[in-house]
Amino acid sequence: MICRGVRGAITVEANTVEAIKAGARELLEHIVMANALDVADIASVIFTATPDLDVVYPAVAARELGWTSTPLLCMQEMVVQGSLPRCIRVMLHWNTDCAPADIRHIYLRDARVLRPDITNHES
Repeated sequence: MICRGVRGAITVEANTVEAIKAGARELLEHIVMANALDVADIASVIFTATPDLDVVYPAVAARELGWTSTPLLCMQEMVVQGSLPRCIRVMLHWNTDCAPADIRHIYLRDARVLRPDITNHES
């Protein structure tokens, strides 16, 4: 196996604990399903959130999903003028035999504009 990156992003409706945890959980669940990923094969996960999301760490959603042995890190996304608001981004480091071309990166809701070249057709 080799360690590969899996990317994803989602926007949330509000800066609330419920919205941030629900959005992060939805994003992680979509990534796991789209890639038939075994959580035991995840080496680590980095989350970023835009500065307007500051009431809870997105990683809390992963812990609530049972990802208790996975190293998780949360960071603030760079502040860039005109960037997408209320956005959670994730980078999973995944131990896999999967070829890079076969990895499905997931962009949901308004975050689909971040990668129109690979955006899936999910909402």
